[in-house]
Amino acid sequence: MEGQVKNKVEADLKTNVSFLRRELGIGESFDILQVDVEYVGRNMALFMIDGFVKDDILHLIMKFLANLKEEQLQTDMLKKLVKTYIPYIEVETTDDLDKAADTVLAGPTVLLVDGIKQAIIIDARTYPVRGPQEPDTERVVRGARDGYVETIIFNTALTRRRIRDRTLRMEYMQAGRRSKTDIAVCYIKDIADPNIVQQIKDAISKIDTDGLPMAEKTIEEFVAGRHWNPFPTVRYTERPDTAASHLYEGHVCIIVDGSPSVMITPVTYWHHLQHAEEYRNKPMVGAYLRWVRFIAIWASIFLLPLWYLFAIEPDLLPERFSFIGPNDPGQIPLFLQFLIVEVGIDMLRMAAIHTPTSLATALGLVAALMIGEVAVEVGLLTSEVILYLAIAAIGTFSTPSYELSLANRMVRIGLLAATALFQTYGFLIGATLFVILLARMHSFGVPYLWPFIPFSLRAFKDVLIRSPIPLKNRRPRLLHPKDPDR
Repeated sequence: MEGQVKNKVEADLKTNVSFLRRELGIGESFDILQVDVEYVGRNMALFMIDGFVKDDILHLIMKFLANLKEEQLQTDMLKKLVKTYIPYIEVETTDDLDKAADTVLAGPTVLLVDGIKQAIIIDARTYPVRGPQEPDTERVVRGARDGYVETIIFNTALTRRRIRDRTLRMEYMQAGRRSKTDIAVCYIKDIADPNIVQQIKDAISKIDTDGLPMAEKTIEEFVAGRHWNPFPTVRYTERPDTAASHLYEGHVCIIVDGSPSVMITPVTYWHHLQHAEEYRNKPMVGAYLRWVRFIAIWASIFLLPLWYLFAIEPDLLPERFSFIGPNDPGQIPLFLQFLIVEVGIDMLRMAAIHTPTSLATALGLVAALMIGEVAVEVGLLTSEVILYLAIAAIGTFSTPSYELSLANRMVRIGLLAATALFQTYGFLIGATLFVILLARMHSFGVPYLWPFIPFSLRAFKDVLIRSPIPLKNRRPRLLHPKDPDR
């Protein structure tokens, strides 16, 4: 029968202790502790994980229990312990030994009392955590400097600090048969579309795997689908103010324990092109920054294939633009030169990740000498190839979404290959297939290219121009918000 408790807490303490010792590996793992105590003439046992428990809180509780007299607990012992004599806020009971074992592994302390058919759960846990410092990938010149961390409770608190709405909901879920990863589905009930909320919760509940070692990335692959499509259908942020602004619009956020990145759903292609810096400046300056970013991102995709097309088909250029193209094509075909530099930049990026900060400057100097000077002098590369690939690299690094920048790089290489194989037709067909791919994508039922495809003039103006906040009095229509007026 579904919901029936398989292993109930018995009145005999030895039976309960034997079960937990076996399930938790007491004696095999040094960090899982069993503390046998005796208070008011009753044998008791505490189970906890060293490093997760707050020692001062547990010492205080044990001090209170040690001062109790037998006559104080002669009747309704469980009720009096939970409601009177264990001075802590987060205390609950369970009659399920399996739940008690899983609870210990999550961090809380479990207290078993001889003669009581309930396990007392004391959630006095703490996690090793770094401070909520500003994320490296989403820096702003002016604005908040706090960022999400790897602990789910800290992240929910950082979100609630900015949203004091009574209908803000943090629904708790778990995924992973062995990892038991904690997940919070965050949304504002009076704004978010309940159908989208339910769709996301259903997708998380259907995750069937033993663990989520990569936290939010593993969840994305389960709930978003399209495994071989490089374009992200969720947006990641490490900034609480960014998450809060999306929640006010009607989005749903997924907070995963162990990850400093919060998933924002559903999203469109244009959400990945926005940055908090645009809203930390005046509307005119923000609109200018947005356009510069758009130009950089589109250049990172189309500039190299377009220049390569003009280099191999110079007849396509008017007389005044005849200077476009390599003065000296070099000894190696241009397409192969592009591949060499593309792979070289990725190698440098990976090397920079694994290089200590003290050696990063030396790595940059080596890269500049190898690619900038020596490669041209020996004839491996041409100057024009390095110039245009540098512009494309700048556009890649200007993309706010790291996942989108990698996907755009894959598209750029694909367009280069199509142009090399079929010249003009290859470039046109490749660019068309790129747009069709994006147009056919959906993020939890939301068209990926909205409001461009399908077209919505009012919403598209908000994409192109950073509108003043007082004029943005309507929430995005595609999210079907319950409260469309801001």
